[in-house]
Amino acid sequence: MMATPLPGLPDRVTIYEVGPRDGLQNEKAVVPVEVKSEFVTRLAAAGLTTIETTSFVHPKWVPQLADAEELLGVLPRSGDVRYPVLVPNERGLDRALANGITEIAIFGSATESFARRNLNRTVDESLKMFAPVVERARAEGLWVRAYVSMALGDPWEGDVPIGQVVSVASRLMDLGCSQLSIGDTIGVGTPGHVTALIEALGAAGIGTDRLAVHFHDTYGQALANTLAALRAGVTVVDASAGGLGGCPYAESATGNLPTEDLVWMLNGLGVETGVDLDELVATSRWMAGRLGRPSPSRVVQALSPESE
Repeated sequence: MMATPLPGLPDRVTIYEVGPRDGLQNEKAVVPVEVKSEFVTRLAAAGLTTIETTSFVHPKWVPQLADAEELLGVLPRSGDVRYPVLVPNERGLDRALANGITEIAIFGSATESFARRNLNRTVDESLKMFAPVVERARAEGLWVRAYVSMALGDPWEGDVPIGQVVSVASRLMDLGCSQLSIGDTIGVGTPGHVTALIEALGAAGIGTDRLAVHFHDTYGQALANTLAALRAGVTVVDASAGGLGGCPYAESATGNLPTEDLVWMLNGLGVETGVDLDELVATSRWMAGRLGRPSPSRVVQALSPESE
């Protein structure tokens, strides 16, 4: 592939890999812990330096990740790789601290409908729940990310006003979070909407140095939206190896942006990621074999032998 840069793009992008957590939490069958450990290890070997590994949500709500402690106990962690985990509350933080975690993420919602379905709380109640989590985590020296989901549309409420997203995002960041990931949970966003939201967040004091983007490909817009975000100054992009995942509380949400598709585009633009695409494709083909179905990633399909 010939790299042909475009003006206005960053020289390097950090990929925040979410496959082991956001991807596997949506599997109907529980993936064995040995497979999860090898998956994370292979992703790190492919050059991914931030891998969201699991979640300390109560097993009743996400049984696919009930083995979080077991996974972290057997996972050979590299000192060059960050392994953030999702925590919903102070009990989750206790578990994270007990397992030597140094980076966590909290998962907020821009809409009341999704907050109630995902967290069983209003937006205000969820922020009150997160406040002591972030305060304690920061006191312990942890790095904290905040997700704001349904930032570009909601299946129950429809269009979500940009001002509403900015308000919730500002309140999340005011808790003391270091990074905000903008989630297009059902994949309805388009590039102009993405650009306008990033500009509005910047005007509210949340600059692109503290932003990440998390796009779903429901309507085939994930790469276009990513390019718009990069042109707006964002340099951290969430993606899921092999395109695994969706959202268990939003039935219209299909897979995440496949990491391979993102890397292919960035390679073509001459943007550095540090990721070995061949190793990544091999990892996703291996994982697809363990799950018993082909990867939805276009790049994985294109680079895989027809016989497989």
